[in-house]
Amino acid sequence: MNTGLLLITHGSLGQDMLDVATAILGGCPLEVRTLSVDSNSDPDEVYEEASRACEALDNGEGVLVLTDLYGSTPSNISTRLIERHKVNVISGASIPMLLRVLNYPRLNLDELGEKAVSGAHDGVIITARKQAG
Repeated sequence: MNTGLLLITHGSLGQDMLDVATAILGGCPLEVRTLSVDSNSDPDEVYEEASRACEALDNGEGVLVLTDLYGSTPSNISTRLIERHKVNVISGASIPMLLRVLNYPRLNLDELGEKAVSGAHDGVIITARKQAG
């Protein structure tokens, strides 16, 4: 059994990142759902939808929840999931983070969370710097 993956983000960011990652990898080895939050979203309604997604995604291993911005509405909704579900919530979602997660689909919830953080960390690289003078 694999850990489920839920992306809760502003607008279509989660789905857009998932589309890019699956195009790069040629598929998606985990069961994934995305939820969009915008300025018109009712946080309680999105929470209920996220809760239903967790129930559908959890095959006994739990659900890794990625959100884009710590302290934002998607992040706050994600954190509330801890009340009812076995989840690991990580903020700062990025394509490198998502690619790392999708490359290690057999890891358990805690290990997958660590891979997500390492993917985000390792994905930040200075690729060019202007030389003085």
